[in-house]
Amino acid sequence: QVQLVESGGGLVQAGGSLRLSCTASGSIFAGNIMGWYRQAPGKQRELVATMTSGGSINAADSVKGRFTISRDNARNTVYLQMNSLEPEDIAVYYCMVRQASRQYWGQGTQVTVSS
Repeated sequence: QVQLVESGGGLVQAGGSLRLSCTASGSIFAGNIMGWYRQAPGKQRELVATMTSGGSINAADSVKGRFTISRDNARNTVYLQMNSLEPEDIAVYYCMVRQASRQYWGQGTQVTVSS
């Protein structure tokens, strides 16, 4: 089993920044993928960015140039630095770990951007 604990969401003005963190514990395997998805009200959950343990990144076009994903493999922690936030970024952000053909989710953290 894998447990994910997220932190760092909140309310910020448009143009501001937030940093999300997610730490995984339990049966963590090397070579996993960690990352972030988000779900806005009335919409499906969508990819924000993921990163392999080797450093390969997959990010949504809508966040490229504004959001930066990074991870600390020794701490099983993934980060999402979000800059230039827009009202369109309002969503619940979920941490994700994918390993051994299974996917695990965090409880989600709310990000709200005021215009």
